[in-house]
Amino acid sequence: MYIHKEGRKLIGVTFAIVMVIFTAMIFFVHHWTFFHGLFIAILFALWVAVALFFRIPRRVFTDDAQRLISPADGTIVTIEEVEEKEYIKGECIQISVFMYGTDVHVNRYPCDGTIEYYKYHRGNYFVASYPKSSDLNERTTVGLRLPDGQKIVLRQVAGTMARRIVCYAREGEQVKQNQEMGFIKFGSRVDIFVPKHFLIDVDVQDTVRNAISPICTIVPQPEEQPRPEPVENS
Repeated sequence: MYIHKEGRKLIGVTFAIVMVIFTAMIFFVHHWTFFHGLFIAILFALWVAVALFFRIPRRVFTDDAQRLISPADGTIVTIEEVEEKEYIKGECIQISVFMYGTDVHVNRYPCDGTIEYYKYHRGNYFVASYPKSSDLNERTTVGLRLPDGQKIVLRQVAGTMARRIVCYAREGEQVKQNQEMGFIKFGSRVDIFVPKHFLIDVDVQDTVRNAISPICTIVPQPEEQPRPEPVENS
């Protein structure tokens, strides 16, 4: 396990604050009580919680070119047909992964592909499990074209606690499956929009892990059936 680069500065600052308070209490509190000790214990526990939030555990990644691997740790909260208007611009399946505070909050690309679209949206900070948060909250949208030409969308969504979304996506970049896409600080949800003919491998309330858990199987684009020519009446 190691600490993600997005959290190192914050962890250092919070540790310095805790140590300043602890040192001040050593000098100025002459009669320590149970409550003084409890206060210090709570401060250090909060610092440990912040440090663990930015942890990145060592994992054996799942490499599978035929499947999309979960881009986030968390719980599947939504699987539904929707219309994606930014990049796919059509009907598709939305799969939403909600990240709890104890989950690892790094986000990764679910497959190889080329980034064709990226946009950051300012927005609100509703609870990320709220269905409309995908359209109303602060978010980033990444449009990814797969090697076979099909399109998917990845959307990082901020929540009540999350006030900072980090996304490394750049238009034109070639990315690999399980490569880091970004980080959501203290929150909260990642949406994946896939073609309707993909086979979904998860159910609502399933627990998934980034870079490990398959979420759907890539299916080739169905060929359009030729339209029958009109029959002329003699």
